[in-house]
Amino acid sequence: MKDYLSQERPADEKSNLDGLTEREHEILTYLAEGQSNEEISKSLVISPKTVERHRDNIMHKLNLHSRSELVRYAIRKGIIKA
Repeated sequence: MKDYLSQERPADEKSNLDGLTEREHEILTYLAEGQSNEEISKSLVISPKTVERHRDNIMHKLNLHSRSELVRYAIRKGIIKA
């Protein structure tokens, strides 16, 4: 994992949000950091169902199928550090 994380990423790969809204990007960050829908909903003062809907939209837009793929995406884009 350390080798993967230490690989250089192109600058444009870090800055491009791949069509995500700012709110989706914010929720992606929380999800990738391991927070639950309930925790995210409390932080953002929205319902857990709204978090779930945003997560579904993110996964659809990025063609991802699991939380682990979301985390890998976030690491690859420099959204979070492991």
